[in-house]
Amino acid sequence: MKIYIKAKPNSYEDKVEKIDETHFVVSVKEPPQNGLANKGICRALANYLGVSQSMVVVKKGFTSKNKIIEIL
Repeated sequence: MKIYIKAKPNSYEDKVEKIDETHFVVSVKEPPQNGLANKGICRALANYLGVSQSMVVVKKGFTSKNKIIEIL
């Protein structure tokens, strides 16, 4: 399943907001440096969806705020 994410790094708290079935806004505390925000986004989504963190993979948009994430 592919979902589309708008990332908000350096936020006050970790939060996942669902816009519709495939679009989410994910706020994480981590800064957008060295892939830290991407790891935080994967962790937050895994907790929100109730799946293992290894099942959440960034497919597109590693350095962009708009990302495509695949849930394996």
